Formats: sequence, C-alpha cells, structure tokens
Amino acid sequence: MIRKHKLMTISMILLMSFTIYVIMDTFFIARVYGDETSRAAETAAAETASSETVRNEAASEAAVTEDSYSDGNINVTLSEYRQNDTTIYVADVTVSSPEYLKTALAEGTYGRNITQTTSDIAEDAGAVLAVNGDYYGAQENGYVIRNGVLYRDKGESGQEDLVIYSDGSMKVIDEGEVSAQELLEDGAQQTLSFGPALVEDGSISVSEGEEVGRAMASNPRTAIGMIDENHYIFVVSDGRSDESEGLSLYELAEFMQSMGAETAYNLDGGGSSTMYFNGEIVNNPTGGRGESERKVSDIVYIG
Repeated sequence: MIRKHKLMTISMILLMSFTIYVIMDTFFIARVYGDETSRAAETAAAETASSETVRNEAASEAAVTEDSYSDGNINVTLSEYRQNDTTIYVADVTVSSPEYLKTALAEGTYGRNITQTTSDIAEDAGAVLAVNGDYYGAQENGYVIRNGVLYRDKGESGQEDLVIYSDGSMKVIDEGEVSAQELLEDGAQQTLSFGPALVEDGSISVSEGEEVGRAMASNPRTAIGMIDENHYIFVVSDGRSDESEGLSLYELAEFMQSMGAETAYNLDGGGSSTMYFNGEIVNNPTGGRGESERKVSDIVYIG
C-alpha cells in the first residue's frame, strides 16, 4: 500500500509539473522562431533602407499639430466622435504610396509570447500613427504575412483574413479557400487574421448579434478600413468604463460604413485596443493587470 501511495504521489507531481510547463509554454515563455523567414525579413529590411532615409527626411519637414500630421507623403487627420454612449477615435489617412502602410512585430521578432505595448512598438518603428494588430502570438493558426514576408502558413477554414496587397488594396479572404503562399504570389504584403470582416464592397457584412468568441456585446474595439485608393481609416473605440460603454461588432460596422469605408475589418479589441499618434496614446486603453496599455505582439502603422 505504501509503495502504491508513493507511486500515486509521484504520478501526481509529474502530472502537475507537466501541466504547469504547458501553461508557461503557452502563455509566458518567449520563443523566437528563427528560420528562412527571419532571413527573408532581414533582406527585405536592407532593401528598404534607402527609402527609409527619404521618408525620414520628409518627416523632418512635417507639419504637425495636436490632431494632424502632413509631410507631403503622409496626411493624417485625427477626429473624435460620440456614438452609442461611446467615444470613438478616427484617424483619416491618405498616403502618396501604399508603402507607407506597414506592420511591425514586438521586439522586431516573430515568435510566441514576444510582446510590447503598442506605443513601444510604434516608437521603435518610427510610426506616425499606429493601432494594435491581430495579436498573432495568441493564436496557433492564422496566416501571418508581414511586409511581404511569410511567417506562418497554417490556416483554418472559415477564418476571415484581411489581405493588404502591394498596390494598397484590401480584400477579405477565407483561409480555407486560398493558401498563404498563393496570397504571397498574388502580391500580399500583410495578412491580418482576427476578424470578422465588417464591411465588404460598401455593405455591412456582420449580423446584429454577431460577436467574437466570448467577448461582450459592448467592447473597446479596433478596426481598419479602406475608403478609396491610398485612403484609409483607423478606428479605436473606448469601452468598459462609466465614460464609454463600447461598441458591438454591428455598431462598429455601421460606423465604419458611415465613414465611407468600402472595406473594413475588425482587429483585436478589448484591452488590446490602442491608438498611437504623434508620440502619444490617443484613447484610454483598458489593459488590466495594473497596466492601462496591454502588451501585444504586433501593430499596423503609418510611417
């Protein structure tokens, strides 16, 4: 009996140890995935070095106010709206070329549990404007193409991704209908795998009761959309507070449509929702854990 009891005790200890390891590995242990895609990213960065110099020179001559930025290539106007008992921040963006619409990874690295705040990633990237992305690091599936580099090609049927192509156009695709490699060959520069699509061809594409996972009906939200060629809209709403209730997906879709978006897509929301502009956090993030700004794995930015 004593021997049997010892064996049971050892088995329980091993099981608990394994469970703790799995939890730590999933949520806390940072893992950098160094492979061919990392080297491809380095090559892509080297090839854009000269254009970065040109952009920096333009930025040094920018006209900047509290709610606007203009440097000849990038024009951003920030506005604040009040709808559905919610404060909504809107950045209207026009660029001379799609190359100014980009993404950045936390710590400049693709991997698991590698995170920074949206503002820190934005500052490292030299962004004029930024919002949180799709938090790819919290998911095992979902295409990850960033700045023309394919990092993850593991998809899932029914998952709607936003694809941003080299010509600046946006399209919503189903991962079950096209491979990441095919998207890359078709000129995809970015894929954002969160969703759902909010507006397609100018029409609302979500139902009034639709929601993301177990999220509440009214939430802080982040969305991106395209109005016309080289004309984009970045939107973040506050929520979960006495001052700002938050939006449902349908309310967000209605708002994006009212702003003229022909295509609009829902990004990671809740505590992740953050807008950064001209070196400042614009909204009031609810990141929790004693932090007002949640750490995330990626951003979408203009710069």
